[in-house]
Amino acid sequence: MSKKRNRSRRRSREAPGPAGFLVVDKPSGMTSHDVVDAARRWLGTRRVGHLGTLDPQATGVLPLAVRDATKLISFITKDEKSYQGSVRLGIETDTLDAQGEVTARHEGELPDRDAFEAALEGFRGPIDQVPPMYSAVKKNGVPLHRLARRGEEVERDPKRVTIHRLELTAFEDGLAEVDVDCSVGTYVRVLASEIGDALGCGAHLEGLRRVRSGPFGIEQAVPFEQLEAEAEAGGIDKRVISPADAMELPVLELAEAGTRRVRHGGDISPGARLRIAPGDRVVAIDIDGELVGLLELRADRRLWPLRVFGAESN
Repeated sequence: MSKKRNRSRRRSREAPGPAGFLVVDKPSGMTSHDVVDAARRWLGTRRVGHLGTLDPQATGVLPLAVRDATKLISFITKDEKSYQGSVRLGIETDTLDAQGEVTARHEGELPDRDAFEAALEGFRGPIDQVPPMYSAVKKNGVPLHRLARRGEEVERDPKRVTIHRLELTAFEDGLAEVDVDCSVGTYVRVLASEIGDALGCGAHLEGLRRVRSGPFGIEQAVPFEQLEAEAEAGGIDKRVISPADAMELPVLELAEAGTRRVRHGGDISPGARLRIAPGDRVVAIDIDGELVGLLELRADRRLWPLRVFGAESN
């Protein structure tokens, strides 16, 4: 039996439902994969993927792509993420966060608010970060966290990231609250640890909440427990954000002939009413409102499919 036929049979057993994005307010203690598994159960489909992991102890925005929207993950702007973090001065841990074993305690007076605020200046803009040992980054094909749990520490290559904004919002008794806007790939716990090193007292990340991931903000995130209840009541589909809304793109409704052409990889005319420039993208739907494709206007003034959706494209 062909792989194509196997895929068709698996998808035929899926519960019908919308394709789009579900934004979960992840609770502490769950892995991102735990949330994906739960969403697959809620929505009746295996086709669920996340747009960037959160550490188990972290909370906040975890966007999930559902059904055909999984094909759009690479087209969603994910470069900037925003966090609210708590930095505990004077205590270092092996994981750089509150989940780890304490490795050092500072003896003596801790830096004050002014000293902490002054230290932040050195971490704004482009910086190099060395991935922590307790991370999913791989060394020779092996995740670093697996090596760390075996008591091994290996050399890691630094990675250039950008801290777009780093602001102190509260400071009391050696606990600093910070807001961080940063590029994808930034480890806020590494940032907390390095701030502690710069101050000479050590530090770890006591808490972390993601409030934005690309175009998805905390105002769109729904608590895990609420989504669980809505799924049981049969009302979770209303939480799925359409690709057009998520990507803030124009929507083009296609007639049957245009739908068929796009699903076979063909180009179409944008028509007179769609005012876009070469390089702009649109989301195409059929007359029933189902996703047909993500299209881009090329220099020849034709819309060409970047991703195609629907049974005929499998």
